[in-house]
Amino acid sequence: MRRAHTVEQVRAAEREQMARLPEGALMQRAAAGLAVAVADLLGASYGARVLLLVGAGDNGGDALWAGAVLARRGVSVEAVLLAEQAHAEGLAALRRAGGRVVERAEARRPDVVVDGIVGIGGRPGLREAATAALAGLEDVPLVAVDVPSGVEVDTGRLDGPHVRADLTVTFGTLKVAHLVDPAAAACGVVHLVDLGLDLPGPDVEALQPDDVAALLPRPDEAAHKYTRGVVGVRAGSATYPGAAVLCTSAAVSGLAGMVRYLGSAADAVRARHPEVVVAEGRVQAWVVGSGGDADAEQALADALADGVPTVVDADALQHVRRGPGDLVLTPHAGELARMLGVERAEVETDQLGSARRAARELDAVVVLKGRHTLVARPDGAVRVTTSGVPWLAVAGAGDVLAGMVGSLLAAGLDPWDAASVGSWVHGAAAALASAGGPLSASRVADAIPETVRRLLT
Repeated sequence: MRRAHTVEQVRAAEREQMARLPEGALMQRAAAGLAVAVADLLGASYGARVLLLVGAGDNGGDALWAGAVLARRGVSVEAVLLAEQAHAEGLAALRRAGGRVVERAEARRPDVVVDGIVGIGGRPGLREAATAALAGLEDVPLVAVDVPSGVEVDTGRLDGPHVRADLTVTFGTLKVAHLVDPAAAACGVVHLVDLGLDLPGPDVEALQPDDVAALLPRPDEAAHKYTRGVVGVRAGSATYPGAAVLCTSAAVSGLAGMVRYLGSAADAVRARHPEVVVAEGRVQAWVVGSGGDADAEQALADALADGVPTVVDADALQHVRRGPGDLVLTPHAGELARMLGVERAEVETDQLGSARRAARELDAVVVLKGRHTLVARPDGAVRVTTSGVPWLAVAGAGDVLAGMVGSLLAAGLDPWDAASVGSWVHGAAAALASAGGPLSASRVADAIPETVRRLLT
């Protein structure tokens, strides 16, 4: 599990750790890890050039101490000070090691830029001096210290100019901005330096392959199709019959024992999946709304009448009201904006806040689909899916996700685990099917069994 914490949680843990360690030891650990990461990025350190952009806080101190380590390894290190005061001990260490303090105009063209401008306690946005210092360095690899300067750390929001890093080296734990977009997109690759902090439960977390494998349902030796769960699908319409096919394609991937289909696209579903049962009957979970068009409102009402966990997607989302029942809602940003009565830009800007608000107000698990999909629970807990690929942004992918989550609900996972695992496997199946190139939603569904097999072996 990758765990992300708030600034307040990190600060409290750092204070406790510093009380047990010699003065400055924690910063030395952080700086050593940062220096190793920069050296790895450089490849050959001797004779390479590194430019430090240094702010006033401990973040700048980390950069200066790391610069001193690099200078002792033969790197040419120059520092531009962007505040009247810099970390005194770090600055002295850099100078003793042979590093130089220069004005921005005097700095030589670097091989790597280190962003030590603003740390996790900074406000979003950058001051004019910082943006001026970054000008002309857009094509130089940039390493951010802890977080890219200018992002809002606890929310993942962006407000004004900010650093866009190729590599972010963070300390002790991930921060929310490392996982939650749009800030996460500015972090590049995130490298964690362990500081041995004693941390509380995370504010945000991201499942990893071992976590997903542990949660995936497995049939026992006495299993039959009914004990493994029956998922019902009410999807598709005369206008969008393909949505029903895609939804059932994921549902029949083998994670549940049986799939029932009710809707106007029965012929298309049967033609693609003869194992789907097109008939009324008991189910352990419903999937409703994918391509539902005008049929979606009645389909949702019929599904909710059964009192079983239900995945609500696409056209059915506009008809959702708070409770009762275990609901998993799967909107993209535009759909969630309509549900909350706000502009799409507001949801895209504050993805974490929007997902949490919807989960709380609707008393449901909300899956806000995106580059990093967020799965929010009514109590505020959030999981982030980072397993997808850009090629997954394709028509029909959401229909596949809905069917996938529904099958996991029917197999017995609770709504939060079903949504989290389904979203992760969906992204991993896309990565497998894509192999670095274009893909279709059908290929994502077809890749689910092999993705699961790899997780379980």
